[in-house]
Amino acid sequence: MHYQITSGRPNRLGAFFDNEGVNFALFSENAHEVELCLFSYDGKREEQRLTLPDRTGEVWHGYVPGLRPGALYGYRVHGPHAPERGHRFNPNKLLIDPYARSLFGSFSTHETTFGYEPGAAEGDLSFDTRDSAPHVPKSVVWDPADYPCSVRTLERGWDNTLIYEAHVRGTTMQHPSIPEALRGTYEGLASDPMLDHLTRLGVTAIELLPVQAIRSENALTARGLVNYWGYNTAAFFVPEPRYLGPRGVAGFRAMVDKFHSAGIEVLLDVVYNHSAEGDHMGPTFSFRGLDNASYYRLLEGQPRYYVNDTGTGNTLNVQHPFVLRLVLDSLRFWVECMGVDGFRFDLATTLGRERHGFDRNGGFMDSIRQDPVLRHVKLIAEPWDIGQGGYQLGQFPPEFAEWNDRYRDTLRRFWRGDGHAAQDLGSALLGTADLFDTRGRRTWATVNFASAHDGFTLADVTAYSKRHNEANGEDNRDGHHANHSDNLGEEGETEDAGIIAARRQRQRNMLATVLLSQGTPMILAGDEGGNSQFGNNNAYCQDNPISWIDWDNLDKDQIEFTAALSAFRQAHPVLHQSRFLHGAKRVDGHTDVEWRAFGGGGLNWRDPGLSSLCLLIRGCAECPEGRADSEEILLAFNREGTQQLLHLPAPDAGPWRREIDTSAIRQEPLTITDDAIMVEAFSVACFVRQQRRTPG
Repeated sequence: MHYQITSGRPNRLGAFFDNEGVNFALFSENAHEVELCLFSYDGKREEQRLTLPDRTGEVWHGYVPGLRPGALYGYRVHGPHAPERGHRFNPNKLLIDPYARSLFGSFSTHETTFGYEPGAAEGDLSFDTRDSAPHVPKSVVWDPADYPCSVRTLERGWDNTLIYEAHVRGTTMQHPSIPEALRGTYEGLASDPMLDHLTRLGVTAIELLPVQAIRSENALTARGLVNYWGYNTAAFFVPEPRYLGPRGVAGFRAMVDKFHSAGIEVLLDVVYNHSAEGDHMGPTFSFRGLDNASYYRLLEGQPRYYVNDTGTGNTLNVQHPFVLRLVLDSLRFWVECMGVDGFRFDLATTLGRERHGFDRNGGFMDSIRQDPVLRHVKLIAEPWDIGQGGYQLGQFPPEFAEWNDRYRDTLRRFWRGDGHAAQDLGSALLGTADLFDTRGRRTWATVNFASAHDGFTLADVTAYSKRHNEANGEDNRDGHHANHSDNLGEEGETEDAGIIAARRQRQRNMLATVLLSQGTPMILAGDEGGNSQFGNNNAYCQDNPISWIDWDNLDKDQIEFTAALSAFRQAHPVLHQSRFLHGAKRVDGHTDVEWRAFGGGGLNWRDPGLSSLCLLIRGCAECPEGRADSEEILLAFNREGTQQLLHLPAPDAGPWRREIDTSAIRQEPLTITDDAIMVEAFSVACFVRQQRRTPG
């Protein structure tokens, strides 16, 4: 069919079907001409080129009567080819619509996808005239009926949130109870066996590693590997095709609905700090060819090269209004059309960086905080990047929670036995108030974790003293050096029963510490059962059993222990208070928190050998009248290699009941009638007492 094109409208970017035809609108500030290319149903043949006939401001647009959903298309953009001035237009390269909802075909490493001639003496200054269309996915005109937009989020508060960080594929690929056809898919992740497991653990939010369309780096493909984690986004509105199941995109929305029916929120890890096009030697399949100088931050005085605050070769220019608009439109799409409940922003410092540096009141932050849709969802920042002044833990606006890597390192150092770690743990247990208790922020702002996708799993923290990333093909040079891990006597797998028992004990200690701390706890999928990555602390490229959860070999007792811990936390609001505790006196005369030594009395924080401590917690003194909890909880952390006698505070005020004891695999509550009790070596014990109210 031969199509005609008319002026169309500029107001909605992307391709929109209105029952009679399709309106196309594309931003490009520096282009001279934009061509719309229509392809055959199989994507192999370019059937027609139509020049977008109109331009309003910086938006090129046109309307094609009679075109229907499912049509395949792409763009060719004409403009200056002047890399030394930041312009890399090349109409020989087919470009993906940044607003595409789905893609047809897969990404390729073919050399025609580069805007320059690979091997040419001029390098990226050269100009390649070959057509890249056979090797670039085609954008697909979407049907609005397939993406019904209505907010369906749970809108749960932060109080009592427990996050489970998971990879769609790796979490389900080896689950024996999930049908094989659903393993590795969105539907598989929300299958009944997974929902049963997550509700058993008390999970209230599942945080998914990137699910927006992913392109693997050429270097990985050359080594026979893939970008498994997914932090290399190629299209911000497209659900990653590798995870689609029998129902296609509808399966994603079905997954969200099933999680919601179980009371579990869905959070997406999103990557808006860079794109998958890499540095100046990377391919051209979207932003670079659409308007390189607008979409990317370029080096001052050397616009041939990219600012690389992300370590991936490029940095998106969210300071530009149309790039910021793209990000916000994408976020709203995932909320309104796909039903997700929040986002974790990868390298969020990059998004908050203005020309003068990081600014928590900069354009991105202000835009998202006032947005009528996004201001209602959960927002989590990864508060660092590799740019100047990139580490910004505790510096994000009050609406954001933040990944707290300082908590992670403190936790590991304490249980490894490092000096001065006990003092740091004191801050960590109470929500890292020295960083987060500003501007009216709440304790939930700190996301506490022992491990995450990036680094050792919890089991490997106790089994490996060094990283073992040989499978990544980088001679074990990649990944973190400082893991604060300890193999407890033998590197890697062992048959020594004593070492195995010590490792499991330490894992229980760290799980207990995370779930008994003020703040928002997060568990890495598989840690609840001791899943291992065999010492690989940078498994970003391992789409295989190295990264997949080995469900058959998970420690069932540890799963039960984690579930018991979670249930205990949920049952006791004192453990997840929204306000910070500073030892202030309550109306009943008690302070809301007390630090104690095992033998009674206060702690000597100046003691360089301090290694064990106790924390008595009550309801916050700043709670509105009538909300102060009537219970007390005593946490005892014994890092010594021997038992310690714990003197219980005010035994005459009522009996204490021990609810958690990490020295035991199974938790059996014990009512204590004496004024002291032994706490086992290398363990955590937790005691509960209901306060007696004074008459009158």
